[in-house]
Amino acid sequence: MQQVRLRWSELAASLVIAGMVFCGVVLGQEVAPWEASNPIVPIPDPPLGIGTEKNGPAKLTEFPDPPTPERVRLGRWLFFDKRLSDDDTISCATCHRPENAFSEPTPVSTGIGGQKGGRKAPSFINQAWTSLPHFFWDGRAASLEEQAGGPMINPIEMGNRDHEVVVAKIAAIQSYPKYFKEAFGTEEVTIARITKAIADYERTRMSGNSAWDRYRAGDRNAVSDEVKKGHQLFFGNAFCIDCHLGQNLTDSKFHNLGVGWDPETETFADEGRYAVTKEEADKGAFKTPSLRDVSKRAPYMHDGSIQTLREVVKLYSKGGEPNPHLSRKIDRRFAEQLDFTEEQIIVLIRFMEALDGEGYQDTAPTAFPQ
Repeated sequence: MQQVRLRWSELAASLVIAGMVFCGVVLGQEVAPWEASNPIVPIPDPPLGIGTEKNGPAKLTEFPDPPTPERVRLGRWLFFDKRLSDDDTISCATCHRPENAFSEPTPVSTGIGGQKGGRKAPSFINQAWTSLPHFFWDGRAASLEEQAGGPMINPIEMGNRDHEVVVAKIAAIQSYPKYFKEAFGTEEVTIARITKAIADYERTRMSGNSAWDRYRAGDRNAVSDEVKKGHQLFFGNAFCIDCHLGQNLTDSKFHNLGVGWDPETETFADEGRYAVTKEEADKGAFKTPSLRDVSKRAPYMHDGSIQTLREVVKLYSKGGEPNPHLSRKIDRRFAEQLDFTEEQIIVLIRFMEALDGEGYQDTAPTAFPQ
């Protein structure tokens, strides 16, 4: 009987210790609330449908410089931390909202002081598997790291004078250097480390296991008959696959659909890729977006000028907006063959809705290093 009592006593002690850990206390040492709300977690495996490209890495851990749990944790704080902006009001997540598949529900982004940008924030879901190293709508950034650093010194977005200001601000927060050491080996805070951590967090935002992925994997009941018809049309006579291909349903290239073209002045409100390349053929061309979780990303196009997926499909159906640089993949030669019927419009929309996936969802940490 004494032996039984001892065992129950040991169990009770274990439960007390477990309770202390759960409450953020281990042997009298408090765990910082920001650590409790943002613990180190293993690098996630890709959901169904992602990591399937031939001759490519199947998992994030197979990349040449794979994300680490420590860098991802640091990057998650930095991604949601408004102190990266000049006036402490704007974070990366202000425009790249998790609930909108890391895009936003507005036509264009809003930065410090309520300033409006000229473009809508694109989603970065599954960008670890991008087929070409082009980021932003115009492809001016060659990596996720470069993309992460751009808004910090944009006067309309996060508004810092330069990256040195950002580095000094983060380094001055007492607890942050500790996590830079955890992630990079030393406490030194640099812009390269800040953007690397943010980019590694972004790489873990993967979307897959959609109804369409399950259908392709053999579950014939995963989607409706309308989705199946939309699938056939999308990969067939609708020519959507000319630009929307691969596991991310994008070629990561640049195409002119005529969005933003003014026929009276014969100019584009935004010249897109041309601003980067200065090639006439690139005027009005923008990067093909992934269609993963597209239903969550209205309004559409680089300027948010199209409100619904129905309007997007109808734009393609008529062959885009005529202009001197209209993409050959969208011009009227195809439009004359397409001219979608109402049923075709509906099944294409149902197909795109079936691309809503899981694996990327997140919410902001409830506390940040102080």
